[in-house]
This record gives sequence, structure tokens and C-alpha cells, in this order.
Amino acid sequence: MLMIPGQNQSWVSEFILLGFSSDPTTNSILFIVFLLIYLSSVMGNGLIILLICLDSHLHTPMYFFLCILAMLDMGYVTTTMPQMLVHLLAKSQTISFAGCWIQMYVFGALATTESTFFVVMAYDRYVAICHPLRYTVILNWGLCLWLAAGTWICGFFFSLLHTFFTMSLPYCGPNKVSHYFCDSPSVRSLACMDTHLIEMVDQVLSVFLVVAPISLIVASYIRIAMAILKLKSTQVHNKAFSTCASHLTVVTFFYGPSTYIYMKPNSSYSPERDKQVSLFYNAFTALLNPLVYSLRNKDIKRAFLKVIGPSKVDC
Repeated sequence: MLMIPGQNQSWVSEFILLGFSSDPTTNSILFIVFLLIYLSSVMGNGLIILLICLDSHLHTPMYFFLCILAMLDMGYVTTTMPQMLVHLLAKSQTISFAGCWIQMYVFGALATTESTFFVVMAYDRYVAICHPLRYTVILNWGLCLWLAAGTWICGFFFSLLHTFFTMSLPYCGPNKVSHYFCDSPSVRSLACMDTHLIEMVDQVLSVFLVVAPISLIVASYIRIAMAILKLKSTQVHNKAFSTCASHLTVVTFFYGPSTYIYMKPNSSYSPERDKQVSLFYNAFTALLNPLVYSLRNKDIKRAFLKVIGPSKVDC
């Protein structure tokens, strides 16, 4: 373990990411599984971005937001999984202190942006269903750009605070992180000082970044449900519920695991369980999002058939 000498004690200069297993055979199997998951996630989200860019019929606020969601999924799965794949085959699982800082910051920024971005997507569905005639007037392109930019600024700002507080703690050994990437609770558990104050700061940030968005999303869908129930057409009912179901499914996949990891007290920290849960919302959510939106969305299917061959669109 490399140490940087300080005035009264030494500080770690790198961390060791323990990952999932120390058995080479198990790691080889995990490498194949996670490589397939990663490639499928990148290709699935990349395909959605490509289809939305190529098909002019998809140049609407709803698909603009879906395109950004796909970019976020590609971003934060790429922040963690390539390094994990390398560590599964390499003899060394080390990451420098600066590398850990950057990974924690970028992952936190993209995840926080996605957390707030789901509120924007819920607002989009609210306007589309509750005010359909004024949809393009309310959600004009200027507002769409401001909403998107606001979520990114919010995400990168709050992640900077979160990462700064975590990585400013004294780390004087041990340096073995029981995780496959530099996740804040796992790294913070190695600090050689009382982290109670940092945990309180984290809880406050979590209220703004998890509880508040969930509350706004629930409020939006209560209004949406009330508006749908007032409609007399069964066909309109089914179309509205189908559109909202995709968003709610993705929201559940994301907020369920992240709420468990970042809202629980440090006293209930469980390394093995946290690794499994974080893998779900990190890797599997990015993989499932394209499937959820493509399988339930006729416009995406039509755009895909157009790319394959115009003659197949009417099939």
C-alpha cells in the first residue's frame, strides 16, 4: 500500500477495489457476463439516440428528453464498468486517489442529473396529458433546453459538494474498498475519523436529490391519473397509461436501489449487499431502459423499421 507521508501520519495515495471475487475462474465468467451487459447497454442506448436524431417525427420534447436519458445511461455505465472489466482480468485492482476522486465525481454527477431529470420527464407527461392542446406552446424548445441544462448544472454542482466532502476526509489506511468502483459510502467507511457530520450532510443532500424528486414525480402522476380518469375514450386511456407506464417503470428501477444505498444510515452499511444493489441501478437499469421504451413505444419501433428498410415500415 503506497502512502504519502504527512506531518503526523501517512495518507493513502491509491485504493484497492476488491470487486466481486478473488477467484480467477469466477472473475473470467463475470467478465463475459458484464462485458455483454455493458455492450448491450451502450448499443441499446446508442440506438435510441441514433433513431431519435435520424427520424424527424421524433423531434418532439418527449423524445428529446428520452435522448438525454439515454446519454446519461451511457455515461454513468461507462464511468464504472470498463474499469471493472479490466480489474476482473488484471492482477492489480488499484486506482489512484485522483482517479477515485474523478470517478466518484463523474458517476455522482451523472446519477444526480438523472435523478433530477426524471422530474422533467414527469412534467413532460403531465403537460402532454393534462394540457395536450398547449403542449408545444408550454414545452417550447427554449424551455426544454433550459430544463435539460438546469438538471446537468444541478447534478454536477451537488456531486462536486458530495465528492469534495467525502474525499477531503483523512484516509490513513487501510485502503481496500469493498466495491467494484469508488462509491461514496464504501470509500467513506475507510476514513480514519468520525464521519457523522459528513453523513448528516449526505442525508440533507439526499433529501434534495432523492426525496424531493420522488415527491414531485408522485404529485405529477396523481394529477395525470386524475386527468386520465376524466377521459371517456378507452383508446385514449390505454395510450396515456402505456406512455406513463414506461416512465414509471424506469423511475422505479432507478430510485428503488439508489434510495436504499444513499438514504440508509452508515451503521447499516453492508458491503456485499450494497455491491449487488448498486450493480442493479448502475448496469441493469441502463440495460433495461432501452428495452422498456422500445418495446412499449410504437414510434421507436417505426423509426427502427425505417432505418432497417422503408419497405418494412408497413409490415
